[in-house]
Amino acid sequence: MRRFFTFLVGSVSGAIVGASVALLIAPYSGEDLRTRARERFSELRDEIQEAYEMRTAQLEAELEGMRKRSTPQKTP
Repeated sequence: MRRFFTFLVGSVSGAIVGASVALLIAPYSGEDLRTRARERFSELRDEIQEAYEMRTAQLEAELEGMRKRSTPQKTP
């Protein structure tokens, strides 16, 4: 879990730095730039949400598997 969290923090930090640099050197007008930035941040938010949901599903499946293995089986 710690590795995933570190990865997530690194990804978000990299995206923010990349977006900031892009804003500084972009050859677009102010309105176009703001529109593109809004769209990109929206896409980034969606990607993060999707990654979160996928990882949550993976962890829940893993937990369920652990629970099944640790539950004593009744023999007839």
